[in-house]
Amino acid sequence: MTAQSFPCSQCGAPEMAFDPTAQMLRCPYCENTAPVPAQAQMVAPVERAVGHGIQANAQGFGGQIVTAECGTCGARVSFGGVEISKHCDFCGSTHVQQQSANASLIRPESIVPFQVEPRTAQAQFKQWLGKLWFRPSSLKQMAVMGEIRGVYIPYWTFDARVASQWQAERGHHYYEETMRLEKDASGKQVKRKHRERKTRWEHASGHRQDHFDDQLVAASKGLPEKIAKKLKTFNTAQLVPYSPEFLAGWAAEEYAVSIEAALQEAKKQMDREVEKGCESDVGGDTVRGLSVRSQYSHETYKHILLPLFIATYRFNQKPYRFLVNGQTGEVQGEAPYSAIKIALFVMLMMFLIGGCLLCMTGALTSG
Repeated sequence: MTAQSFPCSQCGAPEMAFDPTAQMLRCPYCENTAPVPAQAQMVAPVERAVGHGIQANAQGFGGQIVTAECGTCGARVSFGGVEISKHCDFCGSTHVQQQSANASLIRPESIVPFQVEPRTAQAQFKQWLGKLWFRPSSLKQMAVMGEIRGVYIPYWTFDARVASQWQAERGHHYYEETMRLEKDASGKQVKRKHRERKTRWEHASGHRQDHFDDQLVAASKGLPEKIAKKLKTFNTAQLVPYSPEFLAGWAAEEYAVSIEAALQEAKKQMDREVEKGCESDVGGDTVRGLSVRSQYSHETYKHILLPLFIATYRFNQKPYRFLVNGQTGEVQGEAPYSAIKIALFVMLMMFLIGGCLLCMTGALTSG
């Protein structure tokens, strides 16, 4: 499919950019705006059946883009109508080279457009630094942040119905009083009552039905998994049909995780949720020997793009990542710890605990 460009109809500027505030294309020169066609379609995102392989009506991102590949982390990022970044937005490496766009890339079905402006994300960074505990006091002054860039991150979403059968042993706690010989304050042997907790076990079994909607699996190669899993506030109910206008002036990473691998990860996530539900269904005071057998049906998937601001900042010559959810403003990031602050806190806690023990010993002795 031929790549599109989005010139301004009013002043003739070669490229308009998507404006998160207006949710429209805006000319950076004359402020002229133009609607995004997908915003007016108002149709439900397409769900495709798992097992039929990746299907799509089009390939590539569909816009006039430039693609760059990082030689350090391997992330491939496409830039809509702008020059490539001089450093990798994911790892901060300067080993970035322009590459040919992947024309066979399966086009996303849906997208959540950016709703947070870059200057807001920049302000979030400063606020976040000021709220960190156990971090170097000079972090806020010495942290040097590079350019913060909005990048659409590729995700797979999965829907499924899960029918599960479980069996386990359900435990009920009860207490019995026993007599024990102990030494009193004078050293004499005395009998004292103690309550001993015991557990009565019984067999339990049952079944449950679970429905999962839009279970997210990041398809990014540049975004570390431990950080991707912390992003909890994406709202896929705001997905709209994909249109290349959304990438105008922004960047988008190509997916690097296959649908087969993503499906296995999604099922691991769903299995954990199902097991928690089954354990809750067992009831009682405690559970042991839980065994769950699940059967999946009505499995569907979507390929989508979600908005994220990414920046790499440096402290003492070491890079750290900072992220802002481009839809909700949620902040996640990495920051160095202060060994001195942690040591002082541990010493303070030991002092307080020691003081409490001395007070208790003094009270017992005087009594």
